[in-house]
Amino acid sequence: MCGIAGSASGIGDGRLEGRLKAALHLLQRRGPDESASAFWRTDGAMVALGHTRLSVIDLSSAAQQPMSSSDENFTLVFNGEIYNYLELRRELEQLGRQFHSRSDTEVLLQAWQVWGERALPRLVGMFAFVLLDRRSGTLHGARDAFGIKPIYYHADHQGLCFASEIPAVQALRSSAPRLDWHVAYDYLAHGRYDNDARTFFADVRALPPGHRFTYDLQSRQLELHAWWKPTIAPVQRLTLDDAADGLRSRLLDSVRLHLRSDVPLGAALSGGLDSSAIVGCMRHLEPDAPIHTFSFIASGSSVSEEQWVDRMNAYAGAVAHKVSIAPQELAADLDDMIAAQGEPFGSTSIYAQYRVFQLAREHGMTVTLDGQGADELCGGYVGYPGPRVHSLLDEGRWLGAAAFLRQWGRWPGRAGLDGLKAAVAEYTSDTAYQALRRMNGADASPPWLDGRVLADAGVALRFPRESPPQTAPGRRLVAELARSLHGVGLPGLLRHGDRNSMRFSVESRVPFLTTGLADFLLTLPEDYLVSPQGETKHLLRRAMRGLVPQEVLDRRDKIGFATPEQAWLVQMAPQVREWLRHPLGLPFFRQDEVLRAFDQVVAGQRPFSWQVWRWINFTRWHARHFAG
Repeated sequence: MCGIAGSASGIGDGRLEGRLKAALHLLQRRGPDESASAFWRTDGAMVALGHTRLSVIDLSSAAQQPMSSSDENFTLVFNGEIYNYLELRRELEQLGRQFHSRSDTEVLLQAWQVWGERALPRLVGMFAFVLLDRRSGTLHGARDAFGIKPIYYHADHQGLCFASEIPAVQALRSSAPRLDWHVAYDYLAHGRYDNDARTFFADVRALPPGHRFTYDLQSRQLELHAWWKPTIAPVQRLTLDDAADGLRSRLLDSVRLHLRSDVPLGAALSGGLDSSAIVGCMRHLEPDAPIHTFSFIASGSSVSEEQWVDRMNAYAGAVAHKVSIAPQELAADLDDMIAAQGEPFGSTSIYAQYRVFQLAREHGMTVTLDGQGADELCGGYVGYPGPRVHSLLDEGRWLGAAAFLRQWGRWPGRAGLDGLKAAVAEYTSDTAYQALRRMNGADASPPWLDGRVLADAGVALRFPRESPPQTAPGRRLVAELARSLHGVGLPGLLRHGDRNSMRFSVESRVPFLTTGLADFLLTLPEDYLVSPQGETKHLLRRAMRGLVPQEVLDRRDKIGFATPEQAWLVQMAPQVREWLRHPLGLPFFRQDEVLRAFDQVVAGQRPFSWQVWRWINFTRWHARHFAG
């Protein structure tokens, strides 16, 4: 795991070298082992590529970056891991290629030399890379299919700059950062973020998951192309048992590849099904190896997962490491966590994850595995009742749809009316949807935002809603799952995991997220994923029999790294008030109204919601990046 940064512009050597050095310094925690850079003048542009290294595979100097091809035509900077690098290397060697290191970096470099962009679908891994092709005068870049590894960029008439994190992009730019008001509004009012290429910083974009780019050094033209999209058809005709066997074998194969490492490796364990499945697969593949797990425990709270963590650790014979958190610890670490994340985020559960990675590093781990992505691929969360009912009605199964809603509403934490609302929303126009949200008590322009100022700036004050995906009848659920891989939800979760792990120089791996698993799961019958009884991850539970304790497979709740957020923030009320009072100078953000609303929450006069955290996070983040 590493950090990458670079640019192509007309800036002279001295200025560019200084800016790249500053950018790499900001990426030091992503790659604490080494830092290096290289510069070229080609086609009238100065090109700079820089890299900070966290050594994981081939710890020798032969794997250093930037790495150039033997003919010096290609030079690569790469962040991530190519898990099937040994198989690809053998294939390339059969084509006559010779290697000078044991690294996956050199495999990626030579794969691009041989296959070009056609190498991308062959890669099993997480990656973001940029490669200079001197002969053609172009920069090529790509991001893995799910966006597990980040890459941000800014492009204008002067050139292109890019980096693994936004502060490093800003260090390469000459202009001061500007807030994107629309992104800020979506976050503050609706809790949405990381759902497209836009960031909280105007003019800085994220390369979308599953995309590549080409940048022409002479014309300074940037072109983006999708190289992977989820497949949801045709539907596989497998029995439920055969599908379970297929999922089991594919997940075991993925975990086997993800265990390749030349440094110590452990697992993040929340106590839920997804992370337990990863630990169970690890034990099955490595019967005698020590397995270290790292967990957050919400001590004395109704959201504590400790009993489930203990059961999985006992079942797998794993060595458990646990961390509990007091409110004052969150207050002490808040600014560091916000700096690590780079942009605002949804709740304090991210702090629990932050501390889990800190714990892993304190116990000598450089790599961890976790279960991220299983909800989106296997039909998790609350089971997507709206899209599933839509599919059933598409097929004319009216009684089946009614039975599904009835059974779905019997699960803990669900209300039957919520399922019905989700189903109705599938068929409402956007105008009706906006009206229904208002009738339900929601406010797209709350009193602590100045809606007139936002509207005058071109911000649409409305409830965000994704357009229904175009799909074949009866495939609405899997179409929604496919969209969630690149839309609302997973991209934010992957950003949280990447930044929190990299804050402590830990590489976080997610074995569920491979294109092979995605294409397999999303082409199965929908009731294999969410059962007619409303059971989420129906197939995964069946596939993990014998690898995970039955009582974990039978769980009917979902918590994850949940925190007692309300108790924490109310206990921190004096400190929170000081944070919220810090003057931001934003014309649309009414801080006096925010303080009044917060005091009402503390006094019990207003319901607590995640909105409180968004106020805190946004004010502390804005003060850091836009001071003065």
